[in-house]
Amino acid sequence: MLRWLGILTGTLRSAVRTRRELALENLALRQQLAVWKSREPRPRLTEMDRIFWVLLSRLWTGWRQSLQLVRPATVVGWHRQGFRRYWAWKSRRRSGRPVISTELRDLIRRMSYANPLWGAPRIHGELLKLGVTVSQATVSKYMVRPRRPPSQAWRTFLKNHAQDLIALDFFTVPTATFRVLFVLVMLTHSRRRLVHFNVTEHPTAEWTARQLLEACA
Repeated sequence: MLRWLGILTGTLRSAVRTRRELALENLALRQQLAVWKSREPRPRLTEMDRIFWVLLSRLWTGWRQSLQLVRPATVVGWHRQGFRRYWAWKSRRRSGRPVISTELRDLIRRMSYANPLWGAPRIHGELLKLGVTVSQATVSKYMVRPRRPPSQAWRTFLKNHAQDLIALDFFTVPTATFRVLFVLVMLTHSRRRLVHFNVTEHPTAEWTARQLLEACA
């Protein structure tokens, strides 16, 4: 009874499936049958078999029902392994620009050291005049850059210039007549002392700049 019920269920499922699904199922079953016949006594899947099932899983959503040789999780693992190999191949180290000679590198360093005001475009142009073909990026890479004193940290900058810094901000005030006024407030960083304030309905850039001039006058 259960056998006939299974046959009836399979027949009904086949009736509602499309021709494309039936063709893919037939292809999947034929492939597995070929594996069983050609690799006795124990079937072994080759690399082409794995690629077949990875591609089939991308083309057909019902591939799991027709898979008998391995578990569906195994095919998913093949798929992930293929992605890893693809990205490893895509990220492989490619041969870049040819390495320039030691003499040319020393020449670029000497020119940049002897002419500290010359940039990479100027040195590149001088090398072209000498008949040396090299890119400007390569010149910039091997230039000698003079050491500069380290820039001061933000905390040091605030400590040194706190007396000259002004903080400003806008806030709005609604009136009894439902108007909105914009209030500009300016404070000094050193003592939080009020330097300047003003009120307007239209805080344009010109108005704000004029307030800054009045506050710093």
